[in-house]
Amino acid sequence: MGFDKEASSSSHVLQVPPLPREDTPLLGQPRRLSSQSKTFANVFIAIVGAGVLGLPYTFKKTGWLMGSLMLFSVALLAYHCMMLLVFTRRKLESIHGFSKINSFGDLGFEVCGPLGRFAVDIMIVLAQAGFCISYLIFIANTLAYVFNADNQASMLGLSSKTVYLWACFPFQLGLNSIATLTHLAPLSIFADVVDLAAVGVVMVEDVLVFLKNRPELKAFGGFSVFFYGLGVAVYSFEGIGMILPLELEAKYKDKFGKVLALCMAFISLLYGAFGILGYMAFGEETKDIITTNLGAGLISTLVQLGLCVNLFITFPLMMNPVYEVVERRLCDSRYCLWLRWVVVLGVSLVALLVPNFADFLSLVGSSVCCALGFVLPAAFHLMVFKKELGWDGLIMDAVIVVLGVIMGVSGTWSSLLEIFASKA
Repeated sequence: MGFDKEASSSSHVLQVPPLPREDTPLLGQPRRLSSQSKTFANVFIAIVGAGVLGLPYTFKKTGWLMGSLMLFSVALLAYHCMMLLVFTRRKLESIHGFSKINSFGDLGFEVCGPLGRFAVDIMIVLAQAGFCISYLIFIANTLAYVFNADNQASMLGLSSKTVYLWACFPFQLGLNSIATLTHLAPLSIFADVVDLAAVGVVMVEDVLVFLKNRPELKAFGGFSVFFYGLGVAVYSFEGIGMILPLELEAKYKDKFGKVLALCMAFISLLYGAFGILGYMAFGEETKDIITTNLGAGLISTLVQLGLCVNLFITFPLMMNPVYEVVERRLCDSRYCLWLRWVVVLGVSLVALLVPNFADFLSLVGSSVCCALGFVLPAAFHLMVFKKELGWDGLIMDAVIVVLGVIMGVSGTWSSLLEIFASKA
């Protein structure tokens, strides 16, 4: 979701600058500097996305207290790692004497050369494609729920989810064929407004349902779902690819850390409230997509269709970092229509194989988002500051790297078990 999105970030992309060489920065010259309020809004938009819709289901699995503690812990760690990127960029720029690090990929190149940029590129491609797969899962499952009482009902010999997903396919080919997405900026803003409005409506409905039903709730779900919950939490706060571009465009760079901290705290409270209210309303009946718990009715249908429109528009914006990377590496930065269509086809095929929205959020969060959000920032910071950090700083960076790897491996395994169990 976003207004000011750039290539090779973890958010929408509205412009795609040419990138002919490995040592060329991924972004062009910074645009008009942002005030503190605009920086706050841009950070909020860059981070808040579809992951919030899977939080109530995650809280059902982990318990409301355990889920909340994980959510706030991940938010704190994510903020720390975002600032590690900022500190690392500032250190390298003080050495060079000028600014040439405009993105996560640029930072990877400065620290580790082509291998560093390649690692960031791979993670960004997997993360962005993963986000878009989750969008298609949400859209197909939601349309099947709204227009087919039984999601398993067959249409033309295919499940309703499959029919709706393939119905979206030709339209996505058209949207993803647009070389520059500047003209989609107004639609992106509209999608963001729809998303926030839908979240607000769902939270109000949750309160009303809870006051009526008051289901039995659990505080802790057990260690077996610990890493599953972590994966969804990490996914929900994924936006680290936008931090360097946003800090570069901030007018008051010395206050960027405080603005980022306030925004992360606000998002954490919003996420926590949404997850807890959704679980409190429906208890053990909470579904992987919370909007499907709202039942029939005009408001419920409008909310669900509005979210589908939001994610449908968001899809080509989120895929643009993928196209920027693959076209730069495979087509010498030239626009390639057939390659884009192949990528969209691949993403659609994967979406068909995954039955559960929240399970896939956990998989993406545990695998690539842990690497992007924790492992790489701490590793880059350690490499650049290793001669200046005390033992406590060295240990802190090393612990984050190891913790990120453990969370990634364990969470990925836990998520895969959930996905295969759902298909069984």
